[in-house]
Amino acid sequence: RRHAIAVLSLAGLSGCGFALRQPPSFNFQRMHMDGPTNSVLFQSVLRNLQSVDGLVVTTEARQREQAQVVLQLGSELPVKEVTGRTATGAVREYQLRVRLRFKVRNRQGIERIPDTEMVQQRDISYSESSALAKEAEEDLLYRNMQSDLVRQILRRLAALRDI
Repeated sequence: RRHAIAVLSLAGLSGCGFALRQPPSFNFQRMHMDGPTNSVLFQSVLRNLQSVDGLVVTTEARQREQAQVVLQLGSELPVKEVTGRTATGAVREYQLRVRLRFKVRNRQGIERIPDTEMVQQRDISYSESSALAKEAEEDLLYRNMQSDLVRQILRRLAALRDI
């Protein structure tokens, strides 16, 4: 009876289009990245792209001509803004944001993804009594937003069809 239930549930999942997450597949084999190389986001995108089998990613300007696609990352802009205060005027809540601009061109210089701005934002409460813990939480949220941006960039690159 348990076996039949397991088989039926698996059959239901396969019928709904469920599939395990696969690594991205790209329609190009050589890529060049331009941008602020000291940026954490730049390094994260580079590391993720270099881990894809069959994809060669360069950052040196002299190898740019060999690339089929050029990804130009702008600098990331983290912002911390006060969104709530207590009755005494003390900060109660912040909004954290990370902005990133990027575009993708092919070898001929034609834009395949036009200049695009992506924004991630998170709200965080603040308490003076737990300032150290809130600082660690803020760092964690910034890293989380950066990894979300990296995944979005990879998905958009994987969606490129006509290079």
